[in-house]
Amino acid sequence: MTQLTTHGKTPVRPFSFGTMQFGGKADEAASQALFETCLDAGITHFDTAYIYNGGASEEILGRLAKDRDDLYIATKVGYVGSCNKADMLAQFDICRSRLQRDSVDLLYLHHFDPTADMRPIVDMLATVQSRGMIRHIGLSNLAAWQVMKAQAIEAEFGTRIDVLQPMYNLVKRQAEVELLPMCADQGIAACTYSPLGGGLLTGKYAKGGSGRLTEDDRYATRYSLPVMSHAARRLTELAAEAGVHPATLAVAWVAASPFRPQPILSARSVEQVQPSLDAMSYTLTPDLYSKIAALMPAPAPATDRNDDL
Repeated sequence: MTQLTTHGKTPVRPFSFGTMQFGGKADEAASQALFETCLDAGITHFDTAYIYNGGASEEILGRLAKDRDDLYIATKVGYVGSCNKADMLAQFDICRSRLQRDSVDLLYLHHFDPTADMRPIVDMLATVQSRGMIRHIGLSNLAAWQVMKAQAIEAEFGTRIDVLQPMYNLVKRQAEVELLPMCADQGIAACTYSPLGGGLLTGKYAKGGSGRLTEDDRYATRYSLPVMSHAARRLTELAAEAGVHPATLAVAWVAASPFRPQPILSARSVEQVQPSLDAMSYTLTPDLYSKIAALMPAPAPATDRNDDL
């Protein structure tokens, strides 16, 4: 599997922090506090994107991480505009300017455009890598067949897909069907986002709290199934029995998967992120892992002939 390291070749911890809230729900001061708290906890991998808060996320991260080569910085292009080589190169130039870096450690294609030819997109990623502008190539929000198509094209250019960023949490387990097994087979690091399910798995909505599920219709729809809310309530009960925060269990459960995904944490404040950071040092027993997994039905396998094996 691709080993993510800083420029100093120090391996990064298998946890990272997503800065989607920088410049949005987290102002400059809150962003700095989050950044420093994550550093203190041992996180050195920070994730951002061209589109986050109109570029404010990259700009704030750029100021906070300026002149530091002990960090691993990832960003993404291609979510807006045309997914062609020229437009993506132009977006990446803006990313590097905002981040105040000539190069970044990891660049993702942010999503798959079904109307675009994948070859020039993959060519762009290989090109910036060959120019020393990125170290690793990543894909986000793609299906397994799309990843393998990109992998085959990258091989023609003499390189490979290093990292995949899919959604993965207790109530969104589709990645277990093909994405995570594919990553394990191909040696692709899986940096998975939304370990808390938009805050659902923290238990705050059951207490009348607010967050993405109450503020964003997309998240409300994504986590609207009653079985998801039931799983969140049971997780809160298990957390109370274990004497930890539900968010700690939710993140620890992702990290303890046999496929060893690397959770991307995120939050609006230090208070909000702390339970997730606690998962970095929490030992989840196999028994508790199984109890948590049983709260939500596992997705159906990719083939319906597994019962013949």
